[in-house]
Amino acid sequence: MIAAFEWMIAGRYLRARKGERFVSVIAIFSLVGIALGVATLIVVSSVMSGFQTEMVSRFLGVNGHISIEALAGDKIDDYAPLVAGIQKIQGVASAVPVLDGQVLLTTGRPGGSGGLVRGMTLADLRALHQVSDHILTGSLNDFQGDDAIVIGVGYADSNRLNIGSRVTLVSPQGAATAFGTIPRVRGYKVVAVFDAGLSTYNNSVVFLPLAAAQVFFQKPEAITGIEIRLDDPDQVGRVVDAIRPLLGQRKLLLRDWRHSNDQLISVLQIQKDTMFIVLGMIILVAAFNVI
Repeated sequence: MIAAFEWMIAGRYLRARKGERFVSVIAIFSLVGIALGVATLIVVSSVMSGFQTEMVSRFLGVNGHISIEALAGDKIDDYAPLVAGIQKIQGVASAVPVLDGQVLLTTGRPGGSGGLVRGMTLADLRALHQVSDHILTGSLNDFQGDDAIVIGVGYADSNRLNIGSRVTLVSPQGAATAFGTIPRVRGYKVVAVFDAGLSTYNNSVVFLPLAAAQVFFQKPEAITGIEIRLDDPDQVGRVVDAIRPLLGQRKLLLRDWRHSNDQLISVLQIQKDTMFIVLGMIILVAAFNVI
């Protein structure tokens, strides 16, 4: 009944009386203008929201929603109880211990490039779907022992690396001798190549088995951080408050995804707000047609 009434009112204003054809033409143009304005607003807002969601999800797919990091040059000992306690918090999907370190990546070709080594267990790397679901060549089954490394497709292509190629890691934090500090140098065999969808990771991030990374960086039975993923990223504030008491007196850096990617998120938000203002002006023009 209500729908029929609405259609009757709309038809009354769209149909012109006898001798008032010009009014009908105005009504048609007003209707088309409003439809175009509203359609543009919906399409552009959806595209901008989708782009922001996709970019954030790509970063969160490899970084996690919350990170606990040791101070520069420090480490986290006896981390198993801390990881177990975090996993018991409601809303936490996983808590992954990692060992990160900055190195120089070389392949025997002239020159080298800086990179980030991330030590993880095989099970945790399989759970990192942004990487494990996008293995281009090789297999994660070989990601074990002390002579295995997983690299990104960007680094592999730029250095013409294949499965079985050798990648040498050079760490500036070496052993102190009478002649000064000698950098640590160790070569590893490429067992898999991934495409995480982000050029930063594809070009400069490599993965080592956690035990091998602990040996290379001389941090036995220790890690440098914990990556935490949540069931609902919007609950990050509540989970952070629940994690703080577990840290105790440890001097650790606790950050969530909003602060880790604040520059990217702020740029996307500015673009979204700008487009909303422009589209609001389009709707204003359409409203003048109604008047």
